[in-house]
Amino acid sequence: MMLRLLAIPAVALALSGCAALLGGVPAPDLFEVRAPAEVPTARRALARDLVVEVPETAGALDIDRIMIQPNPVQAAYLPRAAWSGTAPVMLQTAMVRALEDSGAFRFVGRRPLGPSADFALVSELTDFQAELLPDQPGATIRVRLTAWLVRDTDGSVIASRSFQRTATTASTDTIEVVEAFNAASADMVRDLTGWVLGRVGAPPAS
Repeated sequence: MMLRLLAIPAVALALSGCAALLGGVPAPDLFEVRAPAEVPTARRALARDLVVEVPETAGALDIDRIMIQPNPVQAAYLPRAAWSGTAPVMLQTAMVRALEDSGAFRFVGRRPLGPSADFALVSELTDFQAELLPDQPGATIRVRLTAWLVRDTDGSVIASRSFQRTATTASTDTIEVVEAFNAASADMVRDLTGWVLGRVGAPPAS
């Protein structure tokens, strides 16, 4: 895949998307970011509920396109490829799954079972893009999330922390880029899971 294709302005790609609706261009291939296969597990389960809210983010990331940055001030997108959902919603799903798999909580979900939960995980997604490397064929995948663990009953912040992970690719082939997004996201979600467990009094087993 030529780099000149990756640097097409987002408006041009949006126009090509309109053409796809009219039958002129095939629908994009869909990809997803998944929860890590292994996560920290709690020594003991708490009789507590946790709600994981959709991460807040800027407009450039709140879409289902796979973002490429030819330079720090330009946003473009991989042609003929898209995420199965928006980046924030995909990460919310991955976080719910990972925190549920940790065994630390009675319930983990997107909304409370009753009027409120015991804890809420609020976050902001500030990076979720592939950055082209100068004079090189590959890219750096960068994912960054700032999280706040909140006591849901009174809205007080228990703890906050930023999580960032990167991965590099040897080319800008779509599959290689998506696999790198998955690797970086899984590492970040795994780090976040261990942090949450420690802050709610259910530290990981090892």
